[in-house]
Amino acid sequence: MGIRLSPLGVAVFCLLGVGVIYHLYAGVISSHLAAFRQARKVDLRELLAVSVEAAVLGGIEVKKVRDENSLKEKSKGKTREGASELLTMGDLQSHRKMFNLIKNTFPDIKVNSEEHDNMVDKTATWSQDIPADILDKIKGGKDVPAESITVWVDPLDATQEYTGYKVLALLEMPSGDKGSTDQADAYVHITFIKKWDICAGAALLNALGGHMTTLKGEDIDYSGTPLNKGGLVASVNVDHKAILEKLPNWDPEKH
Repeated sequence: MGIRLSPLGVAVFCLLGVGVIYHLYAGVISSHLAAFRQARKVDLRELLAVSVEAAVLGGIEVKKVRDENSLKEKSKGKTREGASELLTMGDLQSHRKMFNLIKNTFPDIKVNSEEHDNMVDKTATWSQDIPADILDKIKGGKDVPAESITVWVDPLDATQEYTGYKVLALLEMPSGDKGSTDQADAYVHITFIKKWDICAGAALLNALGGHMTTLKGEDIDYSGTPLNKGGLVASVNVDHKAILEKLPNWDPEKH
């Protein structure tokens, strides 16, 4: 005698089974989803502390390579203006320390570095130390979504000068009225420029009440691609809009 299964009965049985499993594991699934969402939040005070630590470690590598005279410099190519772009072991070693420390601590954020390297160092870990001045000036708990953060890293600014210096000279400034200090209220850059070269300056200007925009007065987008194609105008303690209005109609694409 054979047994015939009703398709409707099988479907009802399967639905009941799914319902039982859902009720049994709903709490577990919810907790895992909550943990996942929480893991994608970044405390800005901690990010700043990690960035400071990364910069210190990168600087140590830069000095070490220079002191050992093991630069191993080579050219990465040329800029649009024809200047040679150099790469040294100081650039690479600094990049490795900074990039890996930040990414290991906050794996969900985007980190754009001037240098590119396939060496992954999973041992680079944050000391969990937050400098006293950061603790004093910045409150904790300022959590933001990880996907909204882009960190720009310039492992070694001014590589050309880095490869050329031999002696550090200390200059004594004249006393009295003979001394002079270079000052500027505004700066204009009419060609393409990489965002890792300007983002730190933009942050300082912003903190001082200044401005940094494109030549057309647009805010510079620090997400996305590394190249800022709009040129820039930086100012502090002056009428930024008035400066923009006096500028010629420059096109960075043609410079």
